Amino acid sequence: MRTHYCTDVTEKNIDEIVTVAGWVNSRRDHGGIIFIDLRDRGGLVQLVCDPADNKDAWEVADSVRDEFVLIATGKVRARGEGLENPNLVTGKIEIVVDNLVIENRSKPMPFELGDEKVNEEIRLRNRFLELRTEKSYEIFKLRSTANIAVRNCLNELGFLDVETPILTKSTPEGARDYLVPSRVHPGEFYALPQSPQLFKQLLMVSGFDKYFQIAKCFRDEDLRADRQPEFTQIDVEMSFCNQEDVIKVAEKLIHDTFKACGKDVPTTFPRITYKDAMEKYGSDKPDMRFDMAMVDVIDIFANSTNEIFADIAKDTKNNRIKALRCPNGDNIFSKRQMKGFEDYVRKFGAKGLGYFQMKEDGLKGPLTKFFEDADLEAIVKSTELEVGDVVFFGAGEKKTVCDYMGRFRLYLAEQMEIIPADTYEFVWVVDFPMFEIEDGKTKALHHPFTMPNLEKCDLNNVEDLEDIESIAYDIVLNGTELGGGSIRIHKEEVQEKVFELMGISNEEANEKFGFLLEALRYGAPSHGGFALGFDRLIMLLAGTDSIRDVIAFPKTQRAQCLLTQAPSAVDNEQLKELSLRIRKTEV
Repeated sequence: MRTHYCTDVTEKNIDEIVTVAGWVNSRRDHGGIIFIDLRDRGGLVQLVCDPADNKDAWEVADSVRDEFVLIATGKVRARGEGLENPNLVTGKIEIVVDNLVIENRSKPMPFELGDEKVNEEIRLRNRFLELRTEKSYEIFKLRSTANIAVRNCLNELGFLDVETPILTKSTPEGARDYLVPSRVHPGEFYALPQSPQLFKQLLMVSGFDKYFQIAKCFRDEDLRADRQPEFTQIDVEMSFCNQEDVIKVAEKLIHDTFKACGKDVPTTFPRITYKDAMEKYGSDKPDMRFDMAMVDVIDIFANSTNEIFADIAKDTKNNRIKALRCPNGDNIFSKRQMKGFEDYVRKFGAKGLGYFQMKEDGLKGPLTKFFEDADLEAIVKSTELEVGDVVFFGAGEKKTVCDYMGRFRLYLAEQMEIIPADTYEFVWVVDFPMFEIEDGKTKALHHPFTMPNLEKCDLNNVEDLEDIESIAYDIVLNGTELGGGSIRIHKEEVQEKVFELMGISNEEANEKFGFLLEALRYGAPSHGGFALGFDRLIMLLAGTDSIRDVIAFPKTQRAQCLLTQAPSAVDNEQLKELSLRIRKTEV
């Protein structure tokens, strides 16, 4: 049908007859001669329809409008002197059309392609149109390149691509399951997988040694810019390995994928413990593109004559007083702005926010009266203050303080515009706690199949469950959790003990995970792995702010597809076949 893509037509084709096809990007009538910019996946080429050359083709061109689909045949010629377009690959030539076919017409567009100001709801409702833009095409070209690079890398390392079930058993994995009712088993349900976690462990028990899958996962959870109800992850598992083996594979995979996408990143990444990440950056996914680490000054504030600070400083296990140095902040922010920062941190549980300004003659601020000169000097030394700096303080319960001061760190960096663009800063967060306690319930921080670090603890003699470390690791890129994994429990007695510590009875464990526990009784190898969020990876590679930009047909933050109007009601006959009935609730 066509001999060339639009951007394949160059000066080398001058005087040749070519056929191109695509969409009308724009149409211009210059004194009876019609110029059409035709667009396909590669870009634009200019068509010229002159009645003096071919009246039939000109008459067709006269009826053409934006986004019509055309097939054009004509001779390539050089553009006239001074008429070249240096912004186009095809800017030195044009095609003089002698045959023009309208393959299809287009309704008037609901929005101008590429207009970033268009409401997202309108764009998602017409997603098939938004995907016509060069930006969208480049994103999905990048995604395809990354997909192929992942497969090539893991194939080279001897991993086997295995598909695991989409219809599976509902198991507690942190988020709500999407349930699928069974027609042939009335009253019973499948669940869509939150991850292939259990199946990839079963594949290790099966002796497959190295598994991977670019897997679809489903989680019914509250959404935000980097979450979707259905998403894609690179899932990897391997046998007879330790943490170093797994991290080595993950680093090679990431390096090779970025390289294939034209990005240069290191072959190994730095590491930080979970404890240090929380204490210094207030987050288990610290953004390492800039410094501004928090410093704990609770021992200095213990000497304060302020009763609130002194009382908080009595409990160094459960409380924290964090200092955050803001370089040159005294010259950047006014006193009014600095006082206004308190409103920001209060949104995240802070009861207040103190600060000192570093002047030529020492620290100044309303809090100085509560400290001796020696303590003020200790603050300057511990936070490495220089003249012109400001240091902010948060005090209170450990988790709350670390959280809001970590958020405040990012907020300040954004306000100061010190976060570098086009930079990729990776960091491994390691030595995660095995458990966290919420509302009196013990939960696995990663998942209950994560191996505790048995070299550092005795599961039969534990004083504080939150002190148990796991062999788990997350990879973070520019403050976004790209993925993570762990060494898995492969011994039945260890798995049973973990369930016991979580308050899961043998009956409950067998009901929910019986098939895995049974498999562990048949010679399970030591194994571990990781998963990377493929959509998040592409989002960061493409430099876009929303995961919806890198998914062909995404859902909204309310988990709706505006294009297809899903989810939608079904008729009563379908419900009857599934033994379901809709119960109306009063609002």
